[in-house]
Amino acid sequence: MASDISSTTSDQRTGSQPWYYRETGAGTPLILLHGLGMSHAAWSAVIPHLQQKRCVIAFDIAGFGRTPPLPDGTVPSVPNLVDGLESSLRKIGIHLPVDIAGNSLGGYMALEAARRGIARSVVAISPAGLWRSREPDHVKYVFRTLRFTSQRFPEMVKRAMRVPLLREIAFAVPLSVGSRRMSASDAIGAVHDLASSRAFEATFVSIRPPFSGRGITVPLTVAFGERDYILPKGSRVRSELPKHTGWVEVPNWGHVPMWVDPEGVAQLILDGIAP
Repeated sequence: MASDISSTTSDQRTGSQPWYYRETGAGTPLILLHGLGMSHAAWSAVIPHLQQKRCVIAFDIAGFGRTPPLPDGTVPSVPNLVDGLESSLRKIGIHLPVDIAGNSLGGYMALEAARRGIARSVVAISPAGLWRSREPDHVKYVFRTLRFTSQRFPEMVKRAMRVPLLREIAFAVPLSVGSRRMSASDAIGAVHDLASSRAFEATFVSIRPPFSGRGITVPLTVAFGERDYILPKGSRVRSELPKHTGWVEVPNWGHVPMWVDPEGVAQLILDGIAP
């Protein structure tokens, strides 16, 4: 695989083109999937620690970043998103199954890919879907507020992102305590990704059904931060996962820990994926 940045354009009506992706490094492919309202850039701090070992392919999920939404009439549920992921992987020449790491929505998709046999190993960081019936009630208010603010007051928010203390206040709950460590450019990019998401609301509503993956046989690691305020303890049901699942709770991580501890996230992934 080439060590460069690859991109694609997609036909929104037919979905004939693969999702936009960034590819770097060399060796066995490792797929990275981001969370709701984000893009492949969510992994920007982690990728340098992974590309030394693997060919890293970070996708923009359908409806986020530079990838158009799923074709008209296709609900952006996790099964349908994984259909799109599988199609994209085949179109860019990735042999399946493949190692996948995902965060939040991306973690949910990685679990579904493992259930289907698309993944040969999975590391799911703060995966959605492990709730008993639906997401916690507070989540919609947090995301709606962030989405509203980023769309209605973009310049004000971007100016605020240049101040470490304001980055910390804005992102401590939705991302992680310690988000002041993000660069201003990454924080501004995250705000832009949230504001410009074309399938944010539709995807949020469509990913509510809980996940069941007791039949998964591939290596599986699930990690939650002890400071994850988006998916607290009640949203981390272990009974729907196989007994061989490696379950990790990491001190000082929040819901999106990639900017707070990129080396730790990279090591978790490298330890959890198939050799």
